[in-house]
Amino acid sequence: MKLSGRNYKRIVIKIGSSLLYAENKKLDLSILRGVAGGILRLVKEGTEVVVVSSGAIALGMHVLGLKDRPGQLHYLQAAAAIGQSELMNTYRKFFKSKGYPGAQVLLTWEDFSNRKRYLNAKNTLLALLKLGSIPIINENDTVSTEEIKFGDNDRLSALVSNLVSADLLIILSDVEGLLEKDRKTVVRLVNKITPQIMSLASSTDKKTSIGGMLTKIEAAKIAVDSGIPCVIANGRRKDIISSVIKAPQAQGTLFLPGKGYLAAKKRWIAFSTKPKGRIIVDEGAKNALLNKKSLLSVGVIGVEGSFECGDIASVVTANNLQIGIGKVGISSKALQEVKGRRCDKEVIHRDNIVIL
Repeated sequence: MKLSGRNYKRIVIKIGSSLLYAENKKLDLSILRGVAGGILRLVKEGTEVVVVSSGAIALGMHVLGLKDRPGQLHYLQAAAAIGQSELMNTYRKFFKSKGYPGAQVLLTWEDFSNRKRYLNAKNTLLALLKLGSIPIINENDTVSTEEIKFGDNDRLSALVSNLVSADLLIILSDVEGLLEKDRKTVVRLVNKITPQIMSLASSTDKKTSIGGMLTKIEAAKIAVDSGIPCVIANGRRKDIISSVIKAPQAQGTLFLPGKGYLAAKKRWIAFSTKPKGRIIVDEGAKNALLNKKSLLSVGVIGVEGSFECGDIASVVTANNLQIGIGKVGISSKALQEVKGRRCDKEVIHRDNIVIL
């Protein structure tokens, strides 16, 4: 797949909190100003851009004079509440001065895992783009708890790319891309995310952020499995966005989607939901699923967790190997009563399961 010179209709750009700080670790918005300029140039040329921006907690820490990231959740949420308004004010100044209104959108896992809320979020974002606005998305850190947190905005950016059917995901940070084992050479092209590629990742040790290269590769995997190419690049480089558009492989690490990626509904099941339980199956059921059959109660040997009809559950083998995830057609309580026996209801229809 050749991407150089391609005309993109819709792009998601993730901006890391590291771009808010200069090399001396002091707040410096000059880099962010340059990135915002690149976004505005795209929009003026007719490209729809959705921004996923970290930085609320980091900015809140700056306002509060905190050097270390708070360890307790409610202090993190307090820092986010203070920093989010600072973050939006910053973007508002950049975009509104050029005639483009920014739109604040705060999301949690619930907005993705609930199908109705997922579609509502999608329609709202598409409406904002149609109105000529630039949506600026962040996790709603002020109310998010451990159970509903994304964990990092890299993953959120990939989920948003999937949500709006983006043509490209650009993840901007303070790194050049994925590095080889020598920690100097940039891996320019990844056609498939293998265990070897994953082994090159390292976590972050920054005090103002979480994530690192590992979460970026995981985000890239969600993107490419959804048919969306992804570029990880250094947001500190001048005109980085324009450079990525012109020659993505030369500006960082380009991850290309393979063939046979998932349809929209199955992408939602695979990436945008959190399972509410586990269904343990025997070898016969496992083989049937691998041969694109539905899951029937006769092949179920165990049920864990609590779920209702329409919820999402993982499908695992007796030796704890996850083989799929799907939308169930029966509650956990009812399944407990009929497991190992035949029943009229399918546990998961073949159209509602993703084999991992």
